[in-house]
Amino acid sequence: MNYTEEERLTAVERFKQLDANITTDLNELVNLVAVICDAPVALVTLLDEDTQWFKAFVGTDLTCTDRQVAFCNDTIKHTGLNVIADTHLSEHFKSNPLVTGAPFVRFYAGAPLITKDGFAVGSLCIIDTKPRVLTEHQKTTLLVMAKQVVHLMELNWSLKTLEHKHEIEQAQILAISESEIKLKAIFDSSTDMHLLVDSNFEVIAFNKSAENFVKQNYKHTLAYRDNILDYTDTDILSQFKKCFKMALSGRAIKREWMMMAGTINACWKITTFIPVKNNNGDIIGVALSSADITRHKRQEAYINVQNEALRRIALIQSHELRRPVASLLGIMDLIKMEKINFDYFDLMEVTINELDEKIKTIVKDSENTLGGRQLSVVA
Repeated sequence: MNYTEEERLTAVERFKQLDANITTDLNELVNLVAVICDAPVALVTLLDEDTQWFKAFVGTDLTCTDRQVAFCNDTIKHTGLNVIADTHLSEHFKSNPLVTGAPFVRFYAGAPLITKDGFAVGSLCIIDTKPRVLTEHQKTTLLVMAKQVVHLMELNWSLKTLEHKHEIEQAQILAISESEIKLKAIFDSSTDMHLLVDSNFEVIAFNKSAENFVKQNYKHTLAYRDNILDYTDTDILSQFKKCFKMALSGRAIKREWMMMAGTINACWKITTFIPVKNNNGDIIGVALSSADITRHKRQEAYINVQNEALRRIALIQSHELRRPVASLLGIMDLIKMEKINFDYFDLMEVTINELDEKIKTIVKDSENTLGGRQLSVVA
């Protein structure tokens, strides 16, 4: 037989753990063989590295023997029936402990159990305590039944393999399902809208925020294979299609736009278009993420109003306030030129100059605020 002992031992491992129903079938089979062959002992054996295991048996209470003294250790080297009519006449077996002592074997006949991939893993054998000769019918029975034993054991192994494979697949499915549940929980907990849309604008995945947005604004329950264009504001539809087309060409893009302008649901959105590829690198759709920036936009508008107010104040400070001061300063110059005697002239001059300096300071501070430290939007 063209295989190594290591390969044979690997094949033996397939059949060492048999299901109870297969063991029952094998025991019924060895009972039948014992009856047909008129033998007190019949066995189904498996031979591993050191031990001969009895997987089914009749006429003995043993469950195993040492492989070195096993008759079946010789049988697995044959392709056909191995018959020892009288062990006392066999140079190889006459001194075997199983011959010279209990159970005092005098006759042995064994058919190798050869798997479909060619490994001899054990035997179907009969044993007697007296020499004898098998009929052709009994020989045929042993060979045919040996094949049935192999069929039963391989069936058991195949079923176990399928069951194990099924368990692995179920475990993988469960693991994937758990991962999907966790991912969906994260996906759905986002306040941003997330959608996966194929190249035909059909929605193939979406989160809770996207579903809620459609239900609130379009009075419809978002569903698999809905067309995303049905839920796109007509005012931005043309721009949306352009951005989508750019993403399908492989370019990620981001856009801000106002939606549903003039309605109570008017809002600002910032939408990201990201190309989605399959395992081959082909673009099959677009991932859409849309965040509501309405509050940000309103805050920005408010701050713009505040900054405009500052500009107006600066204008008033630099022109409106300084004009009367400038007029007073001019009058003071005329008074000086005409040498009009005025007791409080010095005091008036100091006061006007002080007012002028303070206005200059205010104007300067305002210019600094508007030039480098204007109110800004906090993102």
